[in-house]
Amino acid sequence: MAFAGFTTETFSFYEGLMSDNGKPYWTAHKDDYERHVRGPLAELCADLEDEFGPAKLFRPYRDVRFSKDKTPYKTHQGAHTGEGFYLQVDADGLMVAGGMYAPTPEQLRRYRAAVDAGASGGELQKIVDGLRAAGLEIAGDRLKTRPRGTPEDHPRLDLLRHRSLYAHRGWPADPWMSDPDEVLARVRDSWRLLRPLVDWGHEHIGPAESTR
Repeated sequence: MAFAGFTTETFSFYEGLMSDNGKPYWTAHKDDYERHVRGPLAELCADLEDEFGPAKLFRPYRDVRFSKDKTPYKTHQGAHTGEGFYLQVDADGLMVAGGMYAPTPEQLRRYRAAVDAGASGGELQKIVDGLRAAGLEIAGDRLKTRPRGTPEDHPRLDLLRHRSLYAHRGWPADPWMSDPDEVLARVRDSWRLLRPLVDWGHEHIGPAESTR
């Protein structure tokens, strides 16, 4: 089925789950989750697949084994592509992102080597600056100081501090989200803006199994 937009039930489901994150609520509203959350998001991803590749939806269940927070269900539904594009719906609305989220130690080493290098590091700086200028927010886990051996006056010290690096933008849960063409256009346009960042990561960081 083609994506038909998000409904008010999409967002009200998560408003309820944030108030009552327990199995009774989940069981009573599981059909709402499938119909108004997971189903539409899967259809939206399918409509984007021709340009950005197939996406996988995350499981709705939290891994609570090592967490003090034992609430069993995630209060958002995310989807990601193998290339590094991300899409999320929750009580607040819709969010899109792209970049490097959880690199392995070897990927992080390759990232910092590429940022340190003049040509590739300068290219990334231009990409990041362009995304900021376009209204996207640059985010990611960062060191409070600087990587060992990095001089204080390094021209890309801010980028070198990142242990993950991605850009994102979001929209509140407004009525236009029931318009499938509008939602599809906004997500597609945003992912296109994120394409240079994603491609930079593929070229200079590579997949986790890479040995270079």
